[in-house]
Amino acid sequence: MLENEDQPRLRSVVSYVHRGGRMTVGQQRAWKQLWPQLGRKVGSLEAGPVDFDAWFGRSAPVMLEIGSGMGETTSQLAAAAPETNYVAAEVYDAGLGQLMLRAETLGLKNLRLLHGDAVILLTKHIEPGSLAGVRLYFPDPWPKKKHHKRRIVQPDFVALVASRLAPGGTFHMATDWEEYADQMLEVASAEPTLRNQFADEPGGWAPRPEWRPVTKFENRADVDGRVSHDLIFERVG
Repeated sequence: MLENEDQPRLRSVVSYVHRGGRMTVGQQRAWKQLWPQLGRKVGSLEAGPVDFDAWFGRSAPVMLEIGSGMGETTSQLAAAAPETNYVAAEVYDAGLGQLMLRAETLGLKNLRLLHGDAVILLTKHIEPGSLAGVRLYFPDPWPKKKHHKRRIVQPDFVALVASRLAPGGTFHMATDWEEYADQMLEVASAEPTLRNQFADEPGGWAPRPEWRPVTKFENRADVDGRVSHDLIFERVG
């Protein structure tokens, strides 16, 4: 069983609010016509690791993005890296529908979608040492102190992500909540199998990559006077 290999037993952190929501006609069409090819539900996956080579029809580095939202950033990132097998994990039905529409418009061949809890996905269906990278952009900050335990970036989660990265693979996080950024930095820095690629930069923050599209959350943060922080850690050993 994958959950017993190379990482501590992890309680599934429900770090999101499941939102079904009403979908547009286009999003409903995407679910009906595009989902059978592009998507799978985590809860319906066969036991064991997903065979990404078979699913994509080729062997290529696998990049996992956790929380793709409405898919604007995800679709651009996948389009900019056709050499990568790009996998987006999300729980928001309408968001996945919208991402499929964006993929259709852009003619993306290197994007697949997984609907469900990323912790279960990583624990049960991702082979240790198999990912080229994991991206976690602007996760729910749960700003109230009593809710901080719901944040996805906790020591066990970071250890799990690290165990699924290939040597040299990267874990890239971004948030516009300064206190959460500090927590991300502290937790990831404490993981012995990860190294901060920008530890020598002021504060240990990564310069904002030009290739990462500006998200609606960043735009909103700018309006509200909040500063976005990027962190990029690399799997060592």
